[in-house]
Amino acid sequence: MSGVTLRLKESTTIPIEADSICPDRFVGRSQAEIEALPAFYGRRKVTLGDLFAVEGEDSDNLIVEGDLRHVKKIGQRMTRGRITVRGDVGMHLGAYMSGGEIMVEGNAGDWAGAHMQGGRIWIKGNAGHLLGAAYRGEKRGVNRGVIVVEGNAGREIGAQMRRGLIVVLGDVGDFAGAKMIAGTVFVFGRLGARAGAGMKRGTIVAFGDHAELLPTYRYECRFQPVFLRYYLLRLREWGLPIHDEYVEGFYRRYHGDLTALGKGEILIYDQR
Repeated sequence: MSGVTLRLKESTTIPIEADSICPDRFVGRSQAEIEALPAFYGRRKVTLGDLFAVEGEDSDNLIVEGDLRHVKKIGQRMTRGRITVRGDVGMHLGAYMSGGEIMVEGNAGDWAGAHMQGGRIWIKGNAGHLLGAAYRGEKRGVNRGVIVVEGNAGREIGAQMRRGLIVVLGDVGDFAGAKMIAGTVFVFGRLGARAGAGMKRGTIVAFGDHAELLPTYRYECRFQPVFLRYYLLRLREWGLPIHDEYVEGFYRRYHGDLTALGKGEILIYDQR
């Protein structure tokens, strides 16, 4: 099966909801059937063919091109295949996905990977707020899967995360890992204020020069975590620039949040 390419016909500031851009929906469909899949242009119900030039058919390998900053829900609930986004993309990318891979050759909007259940999202640029977080009112967020951001990310990444891995090579905003239940968050740049607020379990690892921790975290020890070595070596296998000193180095461990269950941990790379 060859791939399917969708090119947005015209740039727009009107929100487009395109959850039908999903590998599961394209397999077994002809080009005409793909073009007939539903989408919303603002409040108006349209088809993918109204908004995108479609090439190819019957494939779970998708390429999406154009000014997609206002295109939402690409890859929502996908279970298989691969989506390559060439450029910036809008909100809710890969929400509820449980399998497959999304590669973004640009920036992603807010809520990327919300309630993710599996698979991998790789963002070459920056990510917005609430990366891999739970929607408001929900008790749990990401339950499995991997999210990698090569740039910066906004506030509340991994909020209410249950399982999974989030890696940000740049800086992140405030409240990273807020109310985490479990899971792992790596921040190689600056860790924003109030990280781990309300965290019950889970691990936040900070490699930057400065980390402003809440007073509800208590210093425990300085050590070399064995599990972290395996994580970092795997990230290196994926092509990320993991320095030897991170693999062999020491980390300061703080446990908390003491206002919650208090079994979470924040590990801070010790440069001494």
